[in-house]
Amino acid sequence: MNDTISRLLRELRLSGMAESLEVRLTEAASSKLTHLEFLELVLTDESLVRGDRRIARGIKRAGFRDVRRLEDFDFSFNKSINRQRIFDLASGRFLRESKDVLLCGPPGTGKSHLVQAIGHAVIRSGAVVYYRSIFDVVRDFLHDEVNGGEERVLSRYLKPDLLIIDDMGMKQLPKRSGEYLFEIIMRRHEVRSTMMTTNRPLEDWGKLIGDVPSASAILDRFLQSAEIMKFCGKSYRLSGEKNPKGTKAPTGSDADKEK
Repeated sequence: MNDTISRLLRELRLSGMAESLEVRLTEAASSKLTHLEFLELVLTDESLVRGDRRIARGIKRAGFRDVRRLEDFDFSFNKSINRQRIFDLASGRFLRESKDVLLCGPPGTGKSHLVQAIGHAVIRSGAVVYYRSIFDVVRDFLHDEVNGGEERVLSRYLKPDLLIIDDMGMKQLPKRSGEYLFEIIMRRHEVRSTMMTTNRPLEDWGKLIGDVPSASAILDRFLQSAEIMKFCGKSYRLSGEKNPKGTKAPTGSDADKEK
């Protein structure tokens, strides 16, 4: 590859093509590829590199707590989980229908792993995802409220194709939490999809939020079109058995990541 081509590829930001061009030139000569066959190969290389970068940016922007994938989840451990339905959600079809999803069940049954894995999968399909724990949600609003930036933080929650709110029910929330959560749910309802996890019964949300009317309004709006998936069975953490891919069940601070 001569200096002129190298410079042009850099100027045009065709780094994928630049990385593979020498190899493709050798391949073209040895295999006697036509011009069209050669062009198809280098364009495919560029497309793959750009796709990988887009996915990497999407995962970073999502803010996942962990990198979780469906292929790493041991469905045989907890047979109460509808594997087919989880993979259907990972296809992203529910996003096109602006449907919401609620995963309910005790801690340790795989809810957090699966919502992050579903988020990872739909990013690969081109969706924009934003992941936050319920505590992050409240902290974001409290911080920006002090600094007069409520609309700015709200926009971060309204724009994504999929908003994932994790850990509802881990502890009681600060005052005004219900107002923030209701604003998000109300503004996204039937416009963008929201996925939530909870380890507490829905009737306890009023106590958790400290505002029964707000909790009722949230659930009334959210559950109108939400699919509810109920998890039960053993906990990965408490069983002492193997976790996905033969790793030991997480303990201590790591256990909080596997809700």
